[in-house]
Amino acid sequence: MREIYSDVIQFRGSHYDFGFLQGERLRDSLTLHNRRTKWRTMKPRFKIDIREAKDIFCRFAPQLWDELNGMRDALDLPMEEILRDFGGYRTETVRAGCSVLTGSDFIVRNYDFHPNTYEGLYTVFQPDDGGNAIIGPAQRITGRMDGLNEKGLAMGYNFTNRKRPGDGFVCWMVGRLILETCADVEEAVRFLQDLPHRGSFSYNLLDKTGKRALVEAGPRGVIVRESPYCTNHFEQQTEENRRYLKDSIERMDAMKELPEALSDAHRAWRLLNDTDKGVFADNYRSWAGTIHTSAYFPETLTAWFALGGDTDPVEFNFGRWLRGEDTERRTITGHVDTDIGFAYMDKLRN
Repeated sequence: MREIYSDVIQFRGSHYDFGFLQGERLRDSLTLHNRRTKWRTMKPRFKIDIREAKDIFCRFAPQLWDELNGMRDALDLPMEEILRDFGGYRTETVRAGCSVLTGSDFIVRNYDFHPNTYEGLYTVFQPDDGGNAIIGPAQRITGRMDGLNEKGLAMGYNFTNRKRPGDGFVCWMVGRLILETCADVEEAVRFLQDLPHRGSFSYNLLDKTGKRALVEAGPRGVIVRESPYCTNHFEQQTEENRRYLKDSIERMDAMKELPEALSDAHRAWRLLNDTDKGVFADNYRSWAGTIHTSAYFPETLTAWFALGGDTDPVEFNFGRWLRGEDTERRTITGHVDTDIGFAYMDKLRN
């Protein structure tokens, strides 16, 4: 069992300045060291084309291109490296776990992944140059694996497969784009249907009206359905699934065994965060160990977050923050049962 933490970063201003701030924080960090040294022994299985990337960002969210420029200027690195490590377009996706329960007025999710990929960053960002304000944990600095925006739209994604990748955005940048640009579930569904996808993922959506959708999205199709439960397989596009689904099905069955959790956020939290309920995962070496649990309440603009299991959530009043009241919390701590290194805390072996 080891203690980990997430820094809480609050920022109001332009995307460029936010990118510059993130670049400054990265400059001498283990996160950047580990990202760059990885490529000394590995060759990317994808091609970086700056012009193509700029064109696609400018089509869907031009302000995010400004954020990437801010990172580039702060780090004084070529744009190829910024796009390779933080761009989220045509880069590689990796396998992962994750479980999501979408209740009557909330989403609760477990983020299951490999510790080497985690960067310990929880962000609250309100842009003044376009795009929605967002609260949630960051992935690859610029992306969001789950979150809530100022319009009351919540999102969490689940891995399905990375076989036969397409020319498109990877999951964590798709999550950021949804929250950055969409106001409700209807807009998010249309956006996902228009967006090019790199891998196959489910996107769980809930807005402040109580409307929800589960979108199976990938390079070969986007299908919209409704279900309060989601793990790591498609129910309709079954040809996209991996062969081994036992763990995914077991976690879904465990959630279905407590239907009252759909109307009680505290029960839902305990169902996912307690380590003895069958949903929390400890398969860290298999890229599927629970690192954080998060919850979002679109109607009240409230967010919960915790690192590790068997713990109570830290609560953030996002609505109050949007009105100018900063949170006093600067870090969130928790414990996970693994000795594997984390990208922002340890020098990793390649």
